[in-house]
Amino acid sequence: MRGLRELGVHGVLPEEQARPQPFEVDLELTVDASRAGESDDLDDTVDYAAVCEAVARVVSSEQYALLERLATRIAEVCRADPRVTAVTVEVRKPHAPVRAMLDHVGVRIER
Repeated sequence: MRGLRELGVHGVLPEEQARPQPFEVDLELTVDASRAGESDDLDDTVDYAAVCEAVARVVSSEQYALLERLATRIAEVCRADPRVTAVTVEVRKPHAPVRAMLDHVGVRIER
């Protein structure tokens, strides 16, 4: 799943903690899809719409100082489904308060 966008309140600086900012999330889930490949039944795999909703809720309703903690929390939500054996999470903050001109700051974790 690439490019999930949600507003959230995450950051170290006071101004980052006062108002929502845009965040982008990419997810890569490792799932044994062999059963779903045979059955063609959603119950036999991970529902990516449900995963997107859960991740969007984390970004929009929880609050963290560090992107590393936000990414870890997203990974925890994804790994709550026992069919997910591994997850890679990338979180990007397009409007980070840095003096450099850049597209975004971000972190990528694997769990």
